[in-house]
Amino acid sequence: MQSVLKKYALFLGIFAVFSIITLSLFYNALKPQKTLPIYNPSDVNPELVDSTIQYIRKYHTIADFSFTNQNGKTITQKDYEGKIYVADFFFTTCGSICPKMTANLFEVQKAIANNPKVMLLSYSVFPETDSVPVLKAYAKKYGVLDHKWNLVTGDKKEIYALARKSYLAVKLGKPEALYDMVHTENFVLVDTKKRVRGFYDGTKKEEVQQLIEDIAFLSKE
Repeated sequence: MQSVLKKYALFLGIFAVFSIITLSLFYNALKPQKTLPIYNPSDVNPELVDSTIQYIRKYHTIADFSFTNQNGKTITQKDYEGKIYVADFFFTTCGSICPKMTANLFEVQKAIANNPKVMLLSYSVFPETDSVPVLKAYAKKYGVLDHKWNLVTGDKKEIYALARKSYLAVKLGKPEALYDMVHTENFVLVDTKKRVRGFYDGTKKEEVQQLIEDIAFLSKE
């Protein structure tokens, strides 16, 4: 009798272990896998997108660019080739959201400091005043690491075109001021294929933390 009970108990134990493994496998198979969307102009608030491309639904990528960074070096798309990066738009004399955004982007810089796949890129929306020396002083103030983070200035028309036609992240300014831009609080996540993968409110800690998590996810993708 005891022998039968022992065999029965053993059977129950094996069955329980098998059931747990089976349920675990089913759960993992059915559990939704994390994904990040790929944004195209038609997916974004039309206020942030140039009217000439609002109809585009697929294959949108960041256009080539060439600007000057805080060290007087020419920065192009090649410097970001094969990289994941976060882009934003700012100006050094902004007293509203820019200081908070830059401070939060510094937190992102700390998180990616040892990740060679990731960089940062900040475009000045007032390049006429944000000269190389001005950008350098700003970079020093906020602890910018030159090998990870470029603050760039250049032709305002080209920056405007990128903001509205590539990054889908900047509103129109005053109608009477051609190429005027109203920068937003958006951090834009770009993948290694130059595709937009996310928008994050750069003034909110929780969204910046989500950005850091999504960067880690893309790094393993």
